[in-house]
Amino acid sequence: MGVGGSNPLAPTISLFHTVPQCSKPSKKQPLEVFSVSHGVSPCSMVCHTNVCIIVCISQFPRRDTNKMNRKLTDSKVKHFKHKPDGRPAFYSDGGGLFLMVDSLKKCWRYNYRMDGRQKTLSIGTYPETSLQEARRKHEEARALLARGVDPSSHKRRMKASRVDLTSTSFQVTADEWFQRSVPGWSESHITRTRRYLEKDIYPWIGALNINEVTPGDIISIVKRVADRGAEDVARRVKQYILQVYKYAVTMELANRNPAADIDNNIILRPRAKRHFATITDPVKVGQLMRDMDTYQGSFVVRCALRLSSLVMLRPGELRAAEWTEIDLDTATWTIPIKRMKAPTHIKQANQSVHIVPLSRQAVAILEELQPFTGHFRYVFPSARGASRPLSDNGLRVALRTMGYDNDTMTPHGFRGMASSLLNQMGRFNPDAIERQLAHKDKD
Repeated sequence: MGVGGSNPLAPTISLFHTVPQCSKPSKKQPLEVFSVSHGVSPCSMVCHTNVCIIVCISQFPRRDTNKMNRKLTDSKVKHFKHKPDGRPAFYSDGGGLFLMVDSLKKCWRYNYRMDGRQKTLSIGTYPETSLQEARRKHEEARALLARGVDPSSHKRRMKASRVDLTSTSFQVTADEWFQRSVPGWSESHITRTRRYLEKDIYPWIGALNINEVTPGDIISIVKRVADRGAEDVARRVKQYILQVYKYAVTMELANRNPAADIDNNIILRPRAKRHFATITDPVKVGQLMRDMDTYQGSFVVRCALRLSSLVMLRPGELRAAEWTEIDLDTATWTIPIKRMKAPTHIKQANQSVHIVPLSRQAVAILEELQPFTGHFRYVFPSARGASRPLSDNGLRVALRTMGYDNDTMTPHGFRGMASSLLNQMGRFNPDAIERQLAHKDKD
């Protein structure tokens, strides 16, 4: 006989079975409840008239099991004592982490299972290792375990391979590579690289001897970064490790490059090719030019947009333009290579600058702008403060205001627009166009 209502929870569905028809209850006992044993869940058989229903209470928790319910507090930990008879006392914080208190010390431990065996990892002593620090180390150990790495074995290996940070550790070698590379980098690239080294690389392999790091160590680092949804960062981190080892092998500090044979396409999802929306139809391009000329927003933004269509630079390179780079008399814009995206052909030629010839229209725009911003560092200062350049969002908002959404035209799209139109004209050497775009060599 069917029973109306909502479906039971998934864990309890298998607990509902057809049962024999119950005998009709007496008037003195119209409802009968029988306790029955059914698998791992406590069940009751409820009978009324000719209907019997087995009601089971699932033991599966309904709360989010991914969110650990921590039990300890700093105050509790501080006052915990061993048992009155002197035996150790154990206080759980959840997830296998517990504090063992004996007559001599308080020790953090982590119980876990690996390959079917119960194991215990020593995390540190209290108060040298605080509750917060113990939880952080506990989470790191759980992360290792989730990737199939035994936390105890990892700790022993790190300890055995730990060396004096004045010799051949990965961190010392990476710092040497970093200091040699800095002169050719922009400030933003320097800051970003240092952050990735200190946050994503050094905590895991920084103390290891440069020759002790394995491909598996590097793969674990890359996957750890990718798991937090930062796959582009994961690729950069792997590239930094690769470059450190190229330096180490060249300087005869390392015997091999363990990052060389790691294929990003195997350990990471394939990266979708990025396309920037642009306009290449000559009629629509003409309309865009007219719209920019009549833009009613910020004068600085209007000048930046108009110049974008004439110089073929990346938005970041244009927005951070400094007046010291521009010579209106010779109609040239000389950009230090550290502000560029480091194109291969410039590096190979050991060039220190990228030179942009300025058309008479470009010179006219800059001459029009100079009385307003010429006394500042940046050609296109931010409205929030002249000490920093115009933001990329400022250009995007201006395009949106003119009716060009992100699928129609972007600040980066001016480069694609120039490349397409110049190549279609057939009057210019394609290699010259690519070099003016500061593209990487295809071969």
